[in-house]
Amino acid sequence: MTFTLSAESEKILDELLTRYPTKRAACLPLLHLCQRQAGWVSPEVIDFVAKRLEIAASEVQGVVTFYTMYHQKQVAPNVVWVCRTLSCDLRGGRELQHHLEKRFGCGVNETSQDGKFTLKKAECLAACGQAPMVQINDSYHENLTLESLDRLIDDIAAKTAVGKQ
Repeated sequence: MTFTLSAESEKILDELLTRYPTKRAACLPLLHLCQRQAGWVSPEVIDFVAKRLEIAASEVQGVVTFYTMYHQKQVAPNVVWVCRTLSCDLRGGRELQHHLEKRFGCGVNETSQDGKFTLKKAECLAACGQAPMVQINDSYHENLTLESLDRLIDDIAAKTAVGKQ
């Protein structure tokens, strides 16, 4: 199956390419654009990006495997990153992760039984002074307790259609 951008995303790409001195320099933002549309960076997305930027697919693959922000397999509509740096761990990050593993019925890099959340852990999310924290999709949630995390997850789960990807 071949990947293609939507008409709206094509317009965004055209504008993106004007910002960079070479096509190759647009690799990161193009991968973000594709991931936003597809939900993850599939082998078809890698081939698409390589062709559009006129670079080798192996170069694009190298970028995707280097940066943790690119999903190399399908994820749920909500991706929960638990910060596991020392600051967060000392203030409860490990407990948040274990709590979510039990609640979701899955481990790190897996998807919850209801299909609404994918659980990941991050080395650092740069909120050490507000630890412990999680990032859910593009939003940071800081100074969490198990109770405040549960309320947050309940709220997001209620707004997420089952099985939507």
